[in-house]
Amino acid sequence: MPETVAPARHPVDEVLPPARLGLLGLQHVLVMYTGCVTVPLVFGAAAKLDTSTVGLLINADLLVAGLVTLLQALGIGKVLGVRLPVVAGATFTAVTPMILIAGEYGMQAVYGSMIAAGVFGLLVAVPFARAVRFFPPLVSGSVITVIGLSLIGVAAGLIAGQDATAKDYAAPSHLALAGGIVLLIVLVNRFTSGFVAQLGVLLGLVVGTLIAVPMGLTDFSSAKGADWFGLASPFHFGAPHFPVAAVISMCVVMLVTFTESTADMLAVGEMTGRPLSKNDLARGLAVDGVSGILGGIMNGFLDTVFAQNVGLVGMTKVRSRYVAAVAGGILVVLALIPKLGEIVASLPGPVIGAAGLVMFATVTAVGINTLRKVEFDGTDNLLIVAVSIGVGMLPVAAPTIYHAFPTWVQIIGGSAITSATVAAFLLNLLFNHTPGRKRTASGAEPVGAAVPESEPAN
Repeated sequence: MPETVAPARHPVDEVLPPARLGLLGLQHVLVMYTGCVTVPLVFGAAAKLDTSTVGLLINADLLVAGLVTLLQALGIGKVLGVRLPVVAGATFTAVTPMILIAGEYGMQAVYGSMIAAGVFGLLVAVPFARAVRFFPPLVSGSVITVIGLSLIGVAAGLIAGQDATAKDYAAPSHLALAGGIVLLIVLVNRFTSGFVAQLGVLLGLVVGTLIAVPMGLTDFSSAKGADWFGLASPFHFGAPHFPVAAVISMCVVMLVTFTESTADMLAVGEMTGRPLSKNDLARGLAVDGVSGILGGIMNGFLDTVFAQNVGLVGMTKVRSRYVAAVAGGILVVLALIPKLGEIVASLPGPVIGAAGLVMFATVTAVGINTLRKVEFDGTDNLLIVAVSIGVGMLPVAAPTIYHAFPTWVQIIGGSAITSATVAAFLLNLLFNHTPGRKRTASGAEPVGAAVPESEPAN
């Protein structure tokens, strides 16, 4: 009887050796950690919360991000999880609405509306995924490009500092440190291969932090006063409230989060060689909905797929989803051990910013690579891309440009990702999905490829 040969395991499902899993998972955490904790820091300051309460929000934020990342990487049956190497974290899209809701209705309404938005997300995940044909490479490529470009300013702020009047703002030594880290990452990728090359960003972070010590840029004093163990209690601010206006606002934010996650998950699916079916995408989006429910209960935040980690997958070429699962586990541990979280949070800004610069620029490059699949000859697709990127970058160049408009306009227009998504989506409908649309020189309709209906085995 002939011997049965087991089918080869897809690289996404490959379980790497423990040491490699641990280091690669830690690298993912270090790349996204600052962006993740920045959301509760910004929201806490704007909502005038005391330091201890902000610390509670950070722990809750890490806990929810870790659990959501585990759900995305490992999945639960045919219900939840995209089963790709994606890492989730708190989305900045929700910050402004949360601040407005806190000022108008209080913290109980913030988390009540978040729970409602999470339930809404679970209900619309499948219909949203079915409409993914309206997010061809023309749309997703434009959005991913804007995501990367809009985040480069965040990296610049970490490197140079946030206060332009400070004496050490954009200090040459800080810029030199950041430049050296970028150069080290480049050299590691150029002159090494295999596992060492995959750890280029982690090496840059470690070496950069060691150099920052004698420069006086490290301060780990906050870790001394942090607890060794702590867990945020559910409904810390009391029973949730559900004002209609607040609920509607957060449901809109959930839809925006879906568009961001859709673009990122499609990009990772392509990079890993596992194109997503509509069912895959629906399971991934459903986890975004779960993040709203978990965040509302545990005093956390809405989560989305983090773009910098998408960039890391593209740069390292590590496709195993179990690396992301390890990253999720590390985030949960950091949430339960505040002292460790404080140590990671104390990494110098120029060091984190340098790594972020490479990751965010990689996201931009992924978007550009996606746009290579678009047919431009004989179509208006170049105009669609141009207007989408232009509209998306407006609030980056002029953050207060929509200050005179109603709050709902500020929420949509003030986000680079949201405005780019809306522009690309509507323009694609106008030019490529309406009667009388143009055809390419070859006679083919200039519409992007749709996500397949079939359900690949996971």
